[in-house]
Amino acid sequence: MTDQSDVESFDEESVDLVIPGSLRGIRIDRVLSMLTGLSRSEASAILASGGATLDDKLVVKASLVVEEGQHLVAILPARETGVVSADPSVTVDVALDDPDFAVVNKAPGQVVHPGAGQRTGTLVAGLLALYPQIQELGSEGLCDPLRPGIVHRLDKGTSGLLVIAKTPEGFISLSAQLAERSMERTYMGMVEGHVGEERGVVDAPIGRSTRTPTMMAVRTDGRPARTSYEVLRRIDKPHAMTLLRLRLDTGRTHQIRVHMATIGHPVVNDPRYGHRRERRLPEDRFFLHSATLAFTHPRSGERVVTNAVLPADLVPLVPADFEF
Repeated sequence: MTDQSDVESFDEESVDLVIPGSLRGIRIDRVLSMLTGLSRSEASAILASGGATLDDKLVVKASLVVEEGQHLVAILPARETGVVSADPSVTVDVALDDPDFAVVNKAPGQVVHPGAGQRTGTLVAGLLALYPQIQELGSEGLCDPLRPGIVHRLDKGTSGLLVIAKTPEGFISLSAQLAERSMERTYMGMVEGHVGEERGVVDAPIGRSTRTPTMMAVRTDGRPARTSYEVLRRIDKPHAMTLLRLRLDTGRTHQIRVHMATIGHPVVNDPRYGHRRERRLPEDRFFLHSATLAFTHPRSGERVVTNAVLPADLVPLVPADFEF
């Protein structure tokens, strides 16, 4: 198996790497199997379904031999079975605790649930140590056993609030609110360049990119996606940026990142959809923070609103005189 230092990006649902010399001359189905722990037949199924590209060209033949320096991208299938072990060493910042749910403030760089790239040390493992009862939600078939209690998630590079369910009643209610779009999710985001309008809406369907399977893109045949934004501050130095308040009206994978890049203002330091490397931020951190989460309490019917302040690693990019 190749050393992890060879991997440029390996997240919970994909492989994205430049083929190292140690894998030169090996069949691509075997390469996928070695990298992911999947069987050869599972790796072949990924290729047959159009789930992998090599140097931006779709790969369908499992017998194709890879060469050093080629760029391999592959989408991995979600595991259908398995359980997560509780890990009390994982830090969980609980912003609000309730018998039916908990609102947690996810740290940047933290992976929410196990996937192909990370099986241990996830937020779910920490949640299970705090709330072992959420494992029953998976065993009862309400949710994926690898994602017990998870109602929605945040990207690894995004910080901030998300809600997890602790009871069947909580999971059913919160999932319904998410589907019905009555759950309010507001983000703080810094994007490249000066956004012209004070307020705007990006209403554009999102689907899997046909060119790079690990990326999402605006597509006419994609799922409906709508993002609202409001300009909070335009910044000139050291380069043009705009601080935005963004609201998700839908919740597609990478939605804010795709929509902002589509209108020419990618999220600052986003390695996948943007270009700039902001040196004041950690290398793998982009400026996106889930700042406010609001929903209806599953039992009382009261509105629950939780706020999370901007984390310390993003503060250096915000003008000192800005008031949130």
